[in-house]
Amino acid sequence: MSKELSHAAAILQALVRCRSVTPKEGGALEILETLLSGLGFEVHRVKFSDENTPDVQNLYARLGKGAPHLCFAGHTDVVPPGDEDKWSHDPFAGNIDNGELFGRGAVDMKGGIAAFLAAIIAHMENYGEPAGSVSFLITGDEEGPAINGTKKLLQWIAERGEKIDACIVGEPTNPEALGDAIKIGRRGSISADIEVIGKQGHVAYPDLADSPVRGMTSLIASLLAVPLDQGSQNFQPSNLEVTTIDVGNETTNVIPERATASLNIRFNDNWNEVNLKAEIERRLQLGAASDVVRNHPEPVNYNISWREPVSPVFLTNDEALIT
Repeated sequence: MSKELSHAAAILQALVRCRSVTPKEGGALEILETLLSGLGFEVHRVKFSDENTPDVQNLYARLGKGAPHLCFAGHTDVVPPGDEDKWSHDPFAGNIDNGELFGRGAVDMKGGIAAFLAAIIAHMENYGEPAGSVSFLITGDEEGPAINGTKKLLQWIAERGEKIDACIVGEPTNPEALGDAIKIGRRGSISADIEVIGKQGHVAYPDLADSPVRGMTSLIASLLAVPLDQGSQNFQPSNLEVTTIDVGNETTNVIPERATASLNIRFNDNWNEVNLKAEIERRLQLGAASDVVRNHPEPVNYNISWREPVSPVFLTNDEALIT
């Protein structure tokens, strides 16, 4: 095992052993603060708060003052492990079995942080401090609401008068083998909730009711009838998924009054927030006027509410960095 890999494995093992389930810091940022401070980084622990969301601890550390400034962006928070008894290894033990380290966050994305930090250690041992500046921007809010994390930390950095010239995001991108994909962008993401208001009634007398389930079926069929696009030069086709449909009905002989559904769209650079919302609302209007499954004279009574924030499409134009 190389010296660099042993550094990475030791750092990753320590990070995995921190139970940093969003929004808990769990000791992971404390480990990074200790290691980075020891390397000469200027380290800041920054906590952000907002209404109706938990407080979140973040970390920003920089080595050097000059340009160019290369930043590594990542997160130490992880999703819950679920039933820990069903894991082959304790999700927070960092066990190494046959050369593989097991644990929640080992890939997404404590492994990326450990690898980048190990690379910095190796560079400093072999060549001294890098030219320009290197920094770590680490949030504890990526797997949660994502309100008190990266976006606010970037604003905080800008207010300090600092400029980042290029950024590497340590999210895992290799589906088959290490190094088989380096992503230079990301699709956008937008979510919405749809509500259909019908009229409650007994199933024996459907003519006296208006089933919101039938109305919702018309809307969803209209949303999914035609693909949003065929993809673009840099991205796969945009994808709309209905992630939940609910009526809250506990009986089988009553037509409910309302139905709700939620959807998420991962969209490519054929779209932006404005024209994508317009297209979805156009399709909903077509579905509301459809009488395919409702057999009802009036259009579907519905409303749509868009969730915030909307994540825009990103595609880097920095050819030197890509190369």
